[in-house]
Amino acid sequence: MLAYYVEWHLKQCLAPLLFEDEEIDDGSLNVIKANRSESVQSKERKKRNQENFPVHSFRTLLEDLGTICLNTVECTIREGSYRFSKITRPTQLQQKALDLLGVSLICTQ
Repeated sequence: MLAYYVEWHLKQCLAPLLFEDEEIDDGSLNVIKANRSESVQSKERKKRNQENFPVHSFRTLLEDLGTICLNTVECTIREGSYRFSKITRPTQLQQKALDLLGVSLICTQ
């Protein structure tokens, strides 16, 4: 049940990047079948949102976000050996998704 709850909240936050209706009132879903808004119809026609980002399904957006990874770089030079971690630079779409979720790739603890 928790997974569905988390997925629902993620879809709400990421609605501008998904083939989801941003203007629908969830309270009326149980009463009548809602008509699709102009914004979601536009997304389906153009395959892009108002900010010109490509629109995804929830699954494909998660797959795209899954390409962000933590790389360990190791280099040896005359003075010694150095090792550091580097996070993949997110694409503009990935950064927009992270911004919508309020998530930062830089973790400070």
